[in-house]
Amino acid sequence: MQTNPRLNIRQVTWANPVGADLRRAQQAELDARFGTPDHEPGTPPSGADCAVFLVAYDKGSGQPVGCGGLRLLDSATAEIKRLYVLPYTRGSGVASSILAALEAEAHKQGITRIKAEAGSAQPDGRNFYENSGFDSVPNFGAYVGVEHSYCYAKSIDSHSAAHTAMA
Repeated sequence: MQTNPRLNIRQVTWANPVGADLRRAQQAELDARFGTPDHEPGTPPSGADCAVFLVAYDKGSGQPVGCGGLRLLDSATAEIKRLYVLPYTRGSGVASSILAALEAEAHKQGITRIKAEAGSAQPDGRNFYENSGFDSVPNFGAYVGVEHSYCYAKSIDSHSAAHTAMA
């Protein structure tokens, strides 16, 4: 699962306090960006529907710097949920490392397609997915009919998952 020599990426439970703190920080940032706490259509992710949740720690300081999870949509498809990195670490490869670890974990679990969504107030998120090999797809699930919602998907195969896990 290790993808970045400066990071220690660990799988944790959804209830893990560090993961919960990072998710709260993400939601506070999104609340500010969208101007409302009501910006997520559908049911928020939970421990009951997330197949995996990861926390990335800086090896030098030991501080948590980001997180991300996979919510199962069906037996072969998962949605990336709560992919977040602390603002001061952005642009340093933390998000890409978490994504690579999520892709490797998806492959291990037999997931062959991952999806993601980014809203109108998340141009950085949209750019991230587009630059990470995701294709724009029609809105899915709770995002169907949601204006200013942008959805993406990427196929996971054994070659790409193995390559990203070693990168």
